[in-house]
Amino acid sequence: MKNSWIIAKREFWERIGNRNFRWMLFLGPLTFLLLLLWLFKAGDEGKKHLKVLIADPVDLLEQKIVANEGKAVSYYFIGDYLEIEEFRDGDKYKEFDALIEVNEKVLMNKKVFVFHREQPSFDVKTQLKFQLERRVEEVLIESFTNLSVDVFRQIKQPLNVDFRNVYDPKNEASNTEGYVGLTFGLLILSFVFLFGMAILRSTAKEKSNRIVEVILASVQPKDLMLGKIIGIGLAALVQMAVWSLFIGVGLWGFRAFLFPDLFAPENWEGIQVSGEVQQQMLEETLRGRYNAFVELVYERIQFASMLGHTVLFFIASYLFYGAFFSSIGAMSGTESDGQQFVLPLLGLMGIAVYCGFMAIYLPESSLVAWAQFVPFTSPLVVLVKVAKGYPVGTYYYVILALIIQLLSAWVLLWVAGRIYKNGILRFGHQTKWKHWFQWVRN
Repeated sequence: MKNSWIIAKREFWERIGNRNFRWMLFLGPLTFLLLLLWLFKAGDEGKKHLKVLIADPVDLLEQKIVANEGKAVSYYFIGDYLEIEEFRDGDKYKEFDALIEVNEKVLMNKKVFVFHREQPSFDVKTQLKFQLERRVEEVLIESFTNLSVDVFRQIKQPLNVDFRNVYDPKNEASNTEGYVGLTFGLLILSFVFLFGMAILRSTAKEKSNRIVEVILASVQPKDLMLGKIIGIGLAALVQMAVWSLFIGVGLWGFRAFLFPDLFAPENWEGIQVSGEVQQQMLEETLRGRYNAFVELVYERIQFASMLGHTVLFFIASYLFYGAFFSSIGAMSGTESDGQQFVLPLLGLMGIAVYCGFMAIYLPESSLVAWAQFVPFTSPLVVLVKVAKGYPVGTYYYVILALIIQLLSAWVLLWVAGRIYKNGILRFGHQTKWKHWFQWVRN
């Protein structure tokens, strides 16, 4: 094992000293942060004008929202109940962009649903929300209090305006958290493939230039294989740590310096509210601005949990796939001879991605139930399920999946050690599948 650590340190410092590796330490997270910034900015797109139909069967609002309508929102009233399906599919309602249901429960629940056909922009949402909220306040003051408007607004609780797609009124199609897990899983596969190829190239290169003959005069083939896997894996972990640090600092910088106007409700002209309400408005602004992506990044992703699971499953996946890449490099007749054997590994990774999508859309399917324990699919499936939340009392599935993958990696490393021992000193041959079985058996 001592020799393995010596080789691991050599491989590690060789990667760290590589100029391309150092460039990627900075260019990788910079590219990722630029992509996030683009998603933040692009999320502000949306419909800039709404024709809103208000179903007010009890004439609660007296067919009035504001005295002078702005250019962003136009209101129309219907004095009857209106089903969402009828509004969505009825020809006479096609001209309207959104439906608001108003009844006597609004005054008690302080909650209103806005069902839209197309996603409104943040500015339109803000205007609609405050215009509707102010009209409901006027009704409350007139009906139940003797307070003035200014005094009431200092003690009021804000109206909860819930925007939903008319084609998905129950928000059943929301799989945002699942895609977060899939993103972390794809990050694992990307690092595994990139650094697995580094193992293959390093092994094949030393074999083709015969340096391996000199090295094996001092160490055992198994020690050489483990040293390469450990050293290159440590370099991968360093890159992941640096990326996480830079991305974390970048996200903090976005929130602190690029979005200050979003977190200052007092800058919204014409809105006078108490400190408590301002804080709630700040949180609602975070959820509403740019689309749900900002809220997802800053409020809903449990970074500590996701990063912890990502590191654990990366280590297990790297050892699992690293055994394959080491075997391919050892059995290659030339430096490029083993490239054809990478295709089956890409196929396994493709199946893993497919199972990850299945975990998002059909999380209760039998395929997903089994795929979370299969070594080459479990990283994506488990991370998707972790992001969405395992049911209470079932977290042991994660531990079981990790144990299965580590045991599978141990078995494959043992097999790879036999192939490495038999193939590393063979030169000038054409790589064939039968060599795998012969060298494992001998």
